[in-house]
Amino acid sequence: MLKDYRKHVEERAEQGIPPKPLNAEQVASLVELLKNPPQGEGEFLLELLSERVPPGVDEAAYVKAGFLSAIAKGEDSCDLISREKAVELLGNMHGGYNIATLVELLDEDTLAPLAAKELKHTLLMFDAYHDVEEKHKAGNEYATDIIKSWAEGEWFTSRKLMDDKITYTVFKVTGETNTDDLSPAPDAWSRPDIPLHALAAYKMPREGLEPEEPGVKGPMSQIEEVKSKGYPVAFVGDVVGTGSSRKSATNSVLWFFGEDLPGVPNKRGGGVCIGSKVAPIFFNTMEDAGALVFEADVEKMNMGDVIDIYPFEGKITNHETGELLAEYSYKSKVILDEVRAGGRINLIIGRGLTEKARETLGLGPTDLFRKPEQPKDSGAGFSLAQKMVGKACGVEGIRPGTYCEPKMTTVGSQDTTGPMTRDELKDLACLGFTADLTMQSFCHTAAYPKPVDIETQHTLPDFIMNRGGVSLRPGDGIIHSWLNRMLLPDTVGTGGDSHTRFPLGISFPAGSGLVAFAAATGVMPLDMPESILVRFKGEMQP
Repeated sequence: MLKDYRKHVEERAEQGIPPKPLNAEQVASLVELLKNPPQGEGEFLLELLSERVPPGVDEAAYVKAGFLSAIAKGEDSCDLISREKAVELLGNMHGGYNIATLVELLDEDTLAPLAAKELKHTLLMFDAYHDVEEKHKAGNEYATDIIKSWAEGEWFTSRKLMDDKITYTVFKVTGETNTDDLSPAPDAWSRPDIPLHALAAYKMPREGLEPEEPGVKGPMSQIEEVKSKGYPVAFVGDVVGTGSSRKSATNSVLWFFGEDLPGVPNKRGGGVCIGSKVAPIFFNTMEDAGALVFEADVEKMNMGDVIDIYPFEGKITNHETGELLAEYSYKSKVILDEVRAGGRINLIIGRGLTEKARETLGLGPTDLFRKPEQPKDSGAGFSLAQKMVGKACGVEGIRPGTYCEPKMTTVGSQDTTGPMTRDELKDLACLGFTADLTMQSFCHTAAYPKPVDIETQHTLPDFIMNRGGVSLRPGDGIIHSWLNRMLLPDTVGTGGDSHTRFPLGISFPAGSGLVAFAAATGVMPLDMPESILVRFKGEMQP
């Protein structure tokens, strides 16, 4: 296993990218090696287990959690991993297969304090919340301590607040950058492999950018040159993120300019993105990943400039001269909380956990989090779209500009983004869908499939069906026609990109991360857009 893995590491290093995360078979071999480590390999093996296994409910995570749980419970032993270390490693898995063991250990005096410490900062609890609540009601002091911590929002307050001034080097792309520039359609097969797929970003020559290998590999040396100034890099553009709603486009940007996520191999979050105009879905997808994204005039910023951003004042200055380059305001101040929480999805799940814990303890609402500014009620009637979204939120209607979380009745996933949605669902520790209908299609790769597409066609249907979804098969037909037959009137749904145009009800398109969130939780964050009336005039042709 080690020999094959090191060969793989070398092959990937030649491309300038890290190795793939370990799969279930590799983790099973790793477990055997850890029990009896070859001379001098102990530290390396431990690092592989700690940092190179996907978190959540990935199959490899199942093997890892099983091994660490056995050590923590004293059913197995390993010289390299103490029981205490096993609890710490379980806590770094974010949620999913690690939760049951950590909750169980709350009844064991020696490890309960450690298990409690890990659970305090775990957001993906879902139904396991009730297990902790039951222990709290039964008088378990550690469970009570955890619920108090959640109620006080320690998971949020323990995270670093952004500095008043942050310094970045500018990577500027002039003109319009659409999502196909960042995640080309012909490279769709490699989208789940984020570092590999990112190599194709900006692979076509354009003003100011010189691809390493035109049509194959993007401007890697230019990216490295900008990074060499020693500051983190801000992605800046005139118009950013138009076109198809590809989460893979965000992944590419963040792979180059984001920050590593502890315990999550080959994926990055955070970062800064500034555009004179940022397309709405791309904006939301960056928010979900914890990026500080906003619109500002970028005319005075050039490739390689070093800038100071004042995130709480809303201004950008030149680092050397102090010249004011731009002033800006956020669409919503909540984005500052999203950045601190590690993304909009983290914030939504964490806020929900804090609310639940406060209810359990009989406490009132918290004022810890920024609240979205809600528009004034105009007193006018609601459009049909506003009424449908209102119905999904349990109110009469939703005014434009209102932040809401409507119930998702229908969620559609298609096959070129399906593998990424699967990865996002694993990261969310999703073992069952909450949305009434989650449907997966295979209409793009049915004809002329690549080997990677055939593997997806064999593995993705079971993944969707095991979670209570509906999976079509290659040759069954197109996502639009199937969704159109299955829609319910006056309901709200979402799906990957343009694959969401509902003739009944209403839909809001999303990147694969938000599609996964909607399927898993049954709701979707939404800033209600304006309604526009379109009237067709003329006569029907005979």
